[in-house]
Amino acid sequence: MKAFKLSITGLKGGHSGCDIHLYRGNANKILFRYLKHAETKHGLRLSGVDGGTLRNAIPREASAVFVVPADKAGDITKCVAEMYEIIRKEYATVEPHFKMGVTECDMPAKLIDGDTQKKLINAIVACPNDVIRMSNDMAGLVETSSNLAIVKSENGKIEVRCLLRSSVDSAKEALEQMFAAVFELAGAECVFNGQYPGWKPNPHSPILEVMKQGYEKQFGNVPKISAIHAGLECGLIGGVFPNLDMISFGPTIRHPHSPDEMCNIATVGKFWDYLLETLKNVPVKK
Repeated sequence: MKAFKLSITGLKGGHSGCDIHLYRGNANKILFRYLKHAETKHGLRLSGVDGGTLRNAIPREASAVFVVPADKAGDITKCVAEMYEIIRKEYATVEPHFKMGVTECDMPAKLIDGDTQKKLINAIVACPNDVIRMSNDMAGLVETSSNLAIVKSENGKIEVRCLLRSSVDSAKEALEQMFAAVFELAGAECVFNGQYPGWKPNPHSPILEVMKQGYEKQFGNVPKISAIHAGLECGLIGGVFPNLDMISFGPTIRHPHSPDEMCNIATVGKFWDYLLETLKNVPVKK
């Protein structure tokens, strides 16, 4: 037997709500796509996997240590190179810096048992990821999505963390059932927690109308109103106070939840002045 470490790097990653509609590469999905292939073709035996870092971030990097029979070892480098070219072409537009490489490594002390390995690989390959459904109410807005964020084996356990999002609570519950079906078939224990309640956009919101008029008066142009597919504090607050009129706004932020995250400093002062003016004109609740 010979041991290898496969690494996925160079993906853009990003916030699993704001960027999910861009269909960027998910390091965990790409990693297990290869593991599924090599399990069948080369008799791969998996030792460990480490993919993703944050539950609400699209994973940029993932790696796995595995072994193959000695007579298959010579095929691994070629196989990885071929798979890399296939995936690179698929993601060329959105992931220009994607890398996939394999190196020989020390023989691991333990391997994941064959039955668990097969169930894990099949479950991750089948796991729903990316946009599940677009909104019927707002064109171009993601309603429901999932992000396969973390897959990690450590101390005799394998942990998979996914973030399920939806502006419609019933759609999120249906997505939970889908996940439970996939992972319970694999013999895993499924726990759903840390949920963000849905916050459905209200185009007739009184505070929205006040802020639209205030923006045009203050800055001389009509504001662009949009909804985003992300977990916001408004959803948590709305879950407690369902009749509260709310809006979310702030300075311009790019590439959240990635090493490229940045704030447009010029918009911070504009945001502050706009906030102060808005507070002067908040409509009275009837």
